[in-house]
This record gives sequence, C-alpha cells and structure tokens, in this order.
Amino acid sequence: MPRTINIAEKIEQLRTFHAIEQRDPTFAELAELFGYRSKNAVYGPLQKLIQLGYIQQKRSGRLTLTPKITGSSRLLGTVQAGFPSPAEEELIDTINLDQYLVRNPEATYLLTVSGDSMIEAGIHPGDIVLVEKGNPPKKNDIIIAQVDGEWTMKYFGKDKQGVYLDPANKAYQRIRPERSLSIGGIVKAVIRKYS
Repeated sequence: MPRTINIAEKIEQLRTFHAIEQRDPTFAELAELFGYRSKNAVYGPLQKLIQLGYIQQKRSGRLTLTPKITGSSRLLGTVQAGFPSPAEEELIDTINLDQYLVRNPEATYLLTVSGDSMIEAGIHPGDIVLVEKGNPPKKNDIIIAQVDGEWTMKYFGKDKQGVYLDPANKAYQRIRPERSLSIGGIVKAVIRKYS
C-alpha cells in the first residue's frame, strides 16, 4: 500500500531546513529529510511540491526552493525618497523578511492594529505590528501593555510620578496605571499592505 504524503509536513520540513542551512537541499538530503531510505522514494512528494510551486527543478536537475518556502523577496536597489533621480533595476540580493525583521523568533509575535491612538506615529488601523517581548522598555519605546486589565499600544515613559503611556494622537489622553501594568513587548516594526 503506498504511503500517504503529508504535504503540509513536507513544507514545514523544507522551511526548517532552509532556515538552518540557508541553501537548497539535494535529492539525498530530501530523502533523509522526508524519512525515505532511497532518493527514488522522494519522486512522488517532490513532483507534488513542484506542482504546488514550492520547489523548482532546473534543467540540470538541481532543486531550488521558491519564495513560498524561503519567504525571500528580491532586493533590487534603492529608491530616492527626496528629489527624483535616475534608477536602474538591478538585483542586489534577496531578503527573507522574517530574518530581516525578527531577531528572536521565540519572543516575537504579530498583532493587527485597531484604533487610531498611534496614528501620528504612522501606525494605522489594519497595520500589523511586530512585537518582541523580554526586554525592559526604554523611554519613547512603543509598547504593548496591559493597563488595569485592558490591552493597549502606546509610547512608554517614566517620571517622578511613575510610569505613563502616551498616545500618538492629540484626541487621546496620557494613561497612568491605577492598579496594574504588564508589559507585553516592544514594537519593533510596522507592516502595512497597500491594496
């Protein structure tokens, strides 16, 4: 009876391999990774992964993981944000956004923003914030905090009266915890998708 192929498991195994090795696997490594004794046994899962767009096979037979696995995007150069300047598209490198943005995966999580209290800091409803927990916040860090039982995102500050949290919107007031304050992490990046 043929073995059932768990494609989701194979995809995760490939992502883990790429994250550790930072390169494409060989046929022999695929066999070992997927738990097969021979390279020939890899053919079925490999064809499925090629069909789904997770792997490309070059004419030479060499396997290449696609951005669906690596999460990489092409870095083509720089763009002038001031006065216009001539630019040519040139492939400089590829960037894996997880590796670029996330220093400590175990301590990092994402949240979708609701509300407009941080809009003057450029953080809008619908944005995704990347939060890293573990380190104590410094003055003016944007933090995720539970204040008196409610979660919020604000600038962190401290004065003679104690800790305070400032919004980045003039329509909102400074918050001073009355009963409790728990820091959920420091915002390290904001991700916005334009439609």
